[in-house]
Amino acid sequence: MKTIVKTLLIIGVIGSLVSCKSTFNASETLGKQENRNAVYQEIISNPSQFSEFIDLAQQDDGARKIMMKKHMQMMEPGKMKAMMKSNPEMKEKMKSHMQKMMEENPEMKEKMQTMMLDKMLKNPEGRKMLMQKMKENPKMMEAMMKNPKMKEKMMEEMKNKKEDSKEY
Repeated sequence: MKTIVKTLLIIGVIGSLVSCKSTFNASETLGKQENRNAVYQEIISNPSQFSEFIDLAQQDDGARKIMMKKHMQMMEPGKMKAMMKSNPEMKEKMKSHMQKMMEENPEMKEKMQTMMLDKMLKNPEGRKMLMQKMKENPKMMEAMMKNPKMKEKMMEEMKNKKEDSKEY
């Protein structure tokens, strides 16, 4: 009887140890769309997990570039404007978030400035507003002239403006 109990006990312990072995394989689990969706949903539904995920993504250069690209696509005319128009609270959060991101990432700041400059230079009202802002704020002009891309665009725009005025 003692031998049977000991044998059953040993079989039970060994069985427990074997069954407790973790068999989780992330790449295998994420290989199925259904599993990926479940993982994504779990992360985005929990604010602390989502924040942790975003922090990890911002530490990786590739992930940060992808996020920046997606963000720029979201900023396309019309899409962002419509979202912010219906939600002023989101507009303020986005402004502060953009400011924070630009302070942390000089590459993004330069790209945003170039994009805004392009947008302003495309129409006469934007050019007037830009010129007015530069007259009121000489530091803005200095900052723009320090950036070679912006300086080149400004010089090109002034050259085009001179040529346009000579035609008339």
